[in-house]
Amino acid sequence: MAKVVLTGGAGFIGSHIAEELLSRGHSVTIIDDLSSGCRENVPAGCGLEVMDIRSPEARTFLSKLEPEYVVHAAAQMSVRLSMEDPAFDTHVNVYGLINLLQAFHGRKQPFFVLLSTGGAIYGEQETFPAAENHPIVPASVYGLAKYVSELYLDLWRRQFGLRYAALRLANVYGPRQNPHGEAGVVAIFCQKLFLGETPLINGSGEQTRDFVYVKDVAAAVGSVVAESVEGTFNIGTAVETSVNRLYEAISAACEVNIQAAKGPAKAGEQMRSCIDYGRAKAAFGWSPRTGLSKGIELTAEFFRRQAKEK
Repeated sequence: MAKVVLTGGAGFIGSHIAEELLSRGHSVTIIDDLSSGCRENVPAGCGLEVMDIRSPEARTFLSKLEPEYVVHAAAQMSVRLSMEDPAFDTHVNVYGLINLLQAFHGRKQPFFVLLSTGGAIYGEQETFPAAENHPIVPASVYGLAKYVSELYLDLWRRQFGLRYAALRLANVYGPRQNPHGEAGVVAIFCQKLFLGETPLINGSGEQTRDFVYVKDVAAAVGSVVAESVEGTFNIGTAVETSVNRLYEAISAACEVNIQAAKGPAKAGEQMRSCIDYGRAKAAFGWSPRTGLSKGIELTAEFFRRQAKEK
């Protein structure tokens, strides 16, 4: 059993990672400021420290706890907000990471797992699906900040002996995804349909994404922690799905027939995104287990229950 600190563990992806780590017998302490996560997401058996990853308190807490692993899931996740307020995105996503790394200055380094991005980091792709050696040409501050974070980890590896893995996630969806804002299109569509509202598709709807189910992502993190696998790995499905096709599938799963409205395309959003997971499969045996149809069905059922409870 390892001592793990999980940042952002009260959030959508983080809470599923917490469940996965607990199921593997690890001791899990969550750091989360609850700005987007909530206490209800924290599974029983996890400790919760309410603090900002950018704060001196977080740095001091980590230093005293001396975890064996840090899984860094806390982030500013909105591409649109990163373009509107690049300083805020950089402060959370880059300085927040640096603050955590400084907790171990002159001390034994924990194994570090960064949740990076496999969509925004590559920008407009030249090949499909993109492998990890694809050119890095992010089209958003969010994608740039995640790449800079990876570079900081590599610097710490070379200068201080840090062992780490960077997991470049495709578009993650599933139960507990936040339907507010614009970062989780599956959740947004599901909630609006169950509330009888009209969903909005930005741009033509022919832009494609690689949608990966959240429990598959959590399983990838669990395997990396279990085996201390070092390197940079795409975590996706290698399958492109257009937003229009996605909406059709969600509408069918929700059993609600509402025509989506169309709006202008968002700044910083690339047209196509799809990533190859071959390196993760070779290194630690990971591959996506949940097909899009099943994943949407499970996600729709979650939001159906939520709608009935309101």
